[in-house]
This record gives sequence, structure tokens and C-alpha cells, in this order.
Amino acid sequence: MDTMLEARLQTQQRNTQNSQETSLWSSGFGMKLEAVTPFLGKYRPFVGRCCQTCTPKSWESLFHRSIMDLGFCNVVLVKEENTRFRGWLVRRLCYFLWSLEQRIPPCQDAPQKIMESTRLQNVISGRVPGGAGEGQVPGLVKKEVQRILGHIQAPIHPFLLRLFSWALLRFLNCVFLNVQLHKGQMKMVHKASQAQGLPLVLLSTHKSLLDGILLPFVLLSQGLGVLRVVWDSRTCSPTLRALLKKLGGLFLPPEANLTLDSPEGVLARAVVHAAMEQLLVSRQPLLIFLEEHPGAQGPRLSALGQTWLGLVVQAVQVGVIPDAMLVPVAITYDLVPDAPCDVYHALAPLGLWTGALAVLRSLRGWGHSPRVCVRVHLAQPFSLQEYTINARSCWGSRQTLEQLLQPIVLGQCTIVPDTEKEQEWTPATGPLLAFKEEDQLLVRRLSRHVLNASVTSSAVMSTAIMATLLLFKHQKGVFLSQLLGEFSWLTEETLLRGFDVGFSGQLRCLVQHTLSLLRAHVALLRVHQGDLLVVPRPGPGLTHLARLSAELLPAFLSEAVGACAVRGLLAGRVPPEGPWELQGIELLSQNELYRQILLLLHLLPQDLLLLQPCQSSYCYCQEVLDRLIQCGLLVAEETPGSRPACDTGRQRLSAKLLWKPSGDFTDSDSDNFEEAEGRYFRLSQQSRCPDFFLFLCRLLSPLLKAFVQAATFLHRGQLPDTESGYTEQLLQFLQATAQEEGSFECADRNLAISAIWTFRDLGVLQQMPSPAGPMLYLSPTFTSRENQEKLEQFIWQFICS
Repeated sequence: MDTMLEARLQTQQRNTQNSQETSLWSSGFGMKLEAVTPFLGKYRPFVGRCCQTCTPKSWESLFHRSIMDLGFCNVVLVKEENTRFRGWLVRRLCYFLWSLEQRIPPCQDAPQKIMESTRLQNVISGRVPGGAGEGQVPGLVKKEVQRILGHIQAPIHPFLLRLFSWALLRFLNCVFLNVQLHKGQMKMVHKASQAQGLPLVLLSTHKSLLDGILLPFVLLSQGLGVLRVVWDSRTCSPTLRALLKKLGGLFLPPEANLTLDSPEGVLARAVVHAAMEQLLVSRQPLLIFLEEHPGAQGPRLSALGQTWLGLVVQAVQVGVIPDAMLVPVAITYDLVPDAPCDVYHALAPLGLWTGALAVLRSLRGWGHSPRVCVRVHLAQPFSLQEYTINARSCWGSRQTLEQLLQPIVLGQCTIVPDTEKEQEWTPATGPLLAFKEEDQLLVRRLSRHVLNASVTSSAVMSTAIMATLLLFKHQKGVFLSQLLGEFSWLTEETLLRGFDVGFSGQLRCLVQHTLSLLRAHVALLRVHQGDLLVVPRPGPGLTHLARLSAELLPAFLSEAVGACAVRGLLAGRVPPEGPWELQGIELLSQNELYRQILLLLHLLPQDLLLLQPCQSSYCYCQEVLDRLIQCGLLVAEETPGSRPACDTGRQRLSAKLLWKPSGDFTDSDSDNFEEAEGRYFRLSQQSRCPDFFLFLCRLLSPLLKAFVQAATFLHRGQLPDTESGYTEQLLQFLQATAQEEGSFECADRNLAISAIWTFRDLGVLQQMPSPAGPMLYLSPTFTSRENQEKLEQFIWQFICS
């Protein structure tokens, strides 16, 4: 990668540019070359281990320590050595020969096996109440079944798949600098598939419309076989759907979303179940996207992805297959290739000609714009059966956000209830509605658990690190010499927290490559002594940087939550603009810290936190406190007359400490809340702490500021209104406020939607049915300006200006 980056940079330097600013991009980095190792020597974290609480057997048996020593491979780099042939002609035709050698197993009798399914035969014969076969001719029902099955899938066309793989390989080499995959992760998935003899179900994040084509290509090239990919019918035109089905695509028929008592819906759901059962029995690998497609406005978790995952769960429960191996998958880009300037536009179905024009535009821009890097990550596989057995024991009581927070916001009580928050923004649709309520809950929590594993194992790209530095530390500009050091610092901090990065190479080349990718949102100004000043462009460019910086937030989320909680605890004691030494005088009790962390956890959306369902909020509070101590922001304070915290010689094991649930084991010694009452902390007085504390607080500031502005807008908005209409009102207000105050990182449609949905859960807004559809009303409790100001103050306490 280093050689390719340097070659690319040399090519850019040879291109003559007319404008003065453009010349700075190619020749302005005339500084002394300094080789810096940003990976702490040879250490690189191996991420992606499965949950030890829910799947302890998989955690131990499906991991081999030797795979950590295997390196990375560039999937799109196909040479003569990747084929069985040698010679000068092979070197020129290696892409074509490679595509011919890919193993594509035949599956010609799949439609017949689906028709013979017991579930489907019962529906056709009319033995299922409400089924489509009641009172109808079986021949007509069979034709309807074949029509529905044709909408779901089609036989894979080997020649078309090989031709498409060859064309895609050439296209990817033109668009991407490299597509990196850890060979150890691939070996781990291969061993799990071969040793267990079970079907693989890959559950992935969704960053680009290209994911559904890129991931099957990567796994086909690594010998995993033809991947069956679940596509959303709303994003594809009929012509494109027909092509994707011949390449292994799966689509949910629209009849499957009909009501439970609809005969057409019963028949469609039976066909979908039968198709899924046949696919799993034949051990064909399946790819399901757990996130909504790019550009979708709404919840992060995909309702379609949960539906298909529910079909897999039910197939295991009824005994169609003994088990299935679930593999969390993550894919990250330097820049998402198909993201327009406003990714939240109304997404129209992608047609075949539209896709071809997008390919031509990408090829036309090849050589004129820097190519991006891609990283594919495969986490450790785990057993679905094992998770199902162990996960049910982790379910506890839950309350709505209105029950948990509204009395505290209004000052009616101060005690935080000892229960978890129930917040589900993804509606249950399609075949998932036919499941039992307990099974629906299992699928929702499994989806969140796997998405948490995928996100935490995602590689952090250089653009996310650069955007975070420019947005939250140097929004007014930074010299390039200083930026080099801070880029290396933030990279090491990310690695120390167990997150991997998707880049390598010399520091200077990395920074130059990253700035060239962000050149539309960053300006370079030449100053004295040959140094450069890097300045983020004001305006919508800051919104784009905020979206990129969100990819780094999971690595620092615990510390960011803790820092904002500390800010909320100090808000009523010390002025925000007061000196750091004055804030360090205040004693912070452990119980007060727990309370503030819990309040912030309840306020933040689940789609942002993505907490594991097996982890309680109090357990997460202990983890947050541990992180603040480990990073040096909090220091234990010994009160006069109390036993030192490090004195364990006189401690006796009480009955409460002899046995604990597995979820209560942490690195902290603060498990007993009664003994924690007399434990206090202070903010550290080290010189680096003020800047780091402010940096952590600012990571959550775009969302929290959007919440504050949404609370301010309550008395200005026009209610009642539909959800989409009120979202437009709030977005216009956020944009107008951004023009006045410069807070463009808050002017985001998804932040506006999160604020509206959080206020709806909190009881600030109420949703009621109407002939025109669901309408939003202002709750009677928050019609008074006094309660609206209380809501603003409650949110504002967590913001560090």
C-alpha cells in the first residue's frame, strides 16, 4: 500500500495546476520526510471476538490464536500467481482466467425442493386456516407460488456471474486503491464452516449501495462460494432486480407484508419460509444487511434485515437445520463512493442504466481524483443455537423513556429507576409479525447484538480521524506540522482502545492522501517558513466532516459519555468558563457519577449507543468509570478517616460478593454500591487533561446541541403536523441556527429525526392517528414554557461549550 500511495502522490505532483490553491495540494508538502510508526511497534489489535457472556463455547472453540499472525491481502490485486497458468499471455489475461476458475456450485433443483416443502404443501392443499388454498384450485395456487418464487429468487447463471466478476474486478481496480481483508479472519470463517458443517449467515453493516456487489465478490474470490444477498426491492428497478437475482440476489415479495389474515400474505410468507429453509439446508452462504440502505431516513436497524434474520432463527427453532453460524461483517471506506452532496435525498430506485452511468462517471474521474481504500472485516463466527439458549436468561424488566426520565426532567423526583430503557425504533414488518412476541424480542436483540459486534470491529479510516481532528480540535485551522503529530496521537489512542485502523504507511504520506480526499471540505493556505495552514471550509462542509467523524465515535464512546456526565455534575457547581484548577477542586462521589451517567445513557438513542442487550446499564456505568480512570481524567480521592481504596488486606468477602451474575464482572472494584457511597474522585490536574476532556465532550456535542435546539423550537414549531412535515420544520430551524452560530455539524436531517423520536419517547411529543396519517402533537405537559425550559436545561448540562 505504501508503494501505491507514493506512486499516486508522485503522479499528483507531476500534474500541473492553474490555480494557486490547487498547486498547494500537489507541491505544498515540502517538509522533511519523517517516518513515524503509528501502530505502537508491531502491535495491532485483533478485533471481532464474539460475546463471552452469550456465546462462551463459540468464543473458546471457534478462535485460533495462530490466525492473528497472518497479514492482510488486497482482494482486487489479481496476478499470474492467482491462476493455474503461467506465461506472458496469462499476465495479460489473468483477470479473465481468474474469473473462469471460480467455483460455482450448481443448484438446479431448488425450485422443485421448495415446492415439496411441508409448510408450503399445507398452504396449497388448504390445510392451513386462512391459507390461499382454501376453496381454490390447487393448480392455480401452484402458479401463484411459482410467480412469488420468481419474485424472490432465480437460478444462478454461471456464465453471467463469471462475466460480471471479470468486469467488476476491472472496475474495482480503477475506483479503489485497494480492498484489504485480513487473511486470518478469512481462515477463521473457513474453519468454522468446515468443522461445524453448518450454513453461514453473514450479517453486515451497510455503508454504500456497492456493498451488495463488493462483499459477494470478496468472499467468492476467497473460496467461500456464491453468496446469496438480500436486497431491498425499493432500491432496485425491475430490470436491475432481474439481473441481481441471476447473480444470487434475494428479494422479499410485497405480498409478504400484507396483514396476517390475508390469504395472499399467508401464501407469500409460506413461500418465503420454504425458500429460506431450502437455502439453509443446501448450506449456501447468506448475506443480510442489518443497517438500513444508505440515504434512508429512519431507524438505523433495518426492518428488512430483521425479517430475514427472523426466518433463519425460526428455521433453527423448528429443527429444519440443527444450527447456523452467524458472522458479523463490517465494511468501511475512506469515502463512500456513491454518496452525493446530500445523502439524505429522496432515494429513487436504482435502474440498470442509472448504475451504468454511475460506473462511467467513476471511470471518467479515474486519474483525476484520488482513489479510496476499502477495508472488509469478518468477526468471529458464533452459534445461533448457543446464543438463543443463553440470551433468554439476560432479559429483565424495562420501562419507557417517559417513565424513566420525564419525572427527573420536570424536577418531580431525583431517583433514577433501577431498570433498563425500552426503546425500539425499528418496526416489525412482514413475516416477523407472524412470530411469537418472545421470538420477535429475540430477533430484535440479536440484531442489535450483532450490529454492535460489527461496528466495534469496523476499522477506523484515515478520513474519520482527520475529520474528527479538524471538527472538534482545530475548527479554526491548524498548521500541518502540528496536524502530523495529532494524527499520530489519535491513531495510537484508537489502537489502545482495541479498535483497528484501515490504513498504514508513512505519516506524511497518509496525511497528504487524507487531505487530498477531503479537499472539497478543507482549504490549504501557505504561510511563512514553508508550513501550511489547514482550515475546514465553513458551511455544509462541516456537516460532511461531522458524518465522517461519527465513524470514530464508537472507539471513544464510553469516555465521551463519562466526560459529558462529569460536565453535567459540575454544571451546578462551577461555571463552565471557570479554570480547570477550580473544577479539579470539586469532589465527585461515585454514586453521583453513576446517576449522571445513567441519565445521559437514557437520553441518548439506542441507535447511537448500540449497547449489548446482555449488558445492564449499571454494568456499563462501571465500564465508563473505569475508562475515565484508565485514561487519567479521574483520580481517586482518599477522604480523611476512610480506608484507602488500595487497602484490600482487611476487606472481607461478604455474601454479596461470593457469587454474582456474569454481567457484573468488570475491572472495577465498585460492584458493591453500598460500599461505593464514601468513594470520591477528582479531575486530574495533568497538563493534557483539559484539552482531552474538552475533546471527549465535543464528540457528542452535535447530537446534544441538536436536542437543545429541538427543545428551543418547541414553542416555535407549527403543531400538529405529520412527522415528515415537522422534520422539515426542525431541519430548516437547525440550518438557520447554523448560519447564525456556525454550528453546521448540527444541521443534519438524521439528527433532527433522532431528536423528534427521542422527544416522542420522552413524552414531549405525542403521536395520534388521523385521516391524513399519524400526526404529532405537543404534549399538554410541555405546552408551558417553564417545562420547555426545564427540558433545555436538562440537556444543556451535558454540553461543554
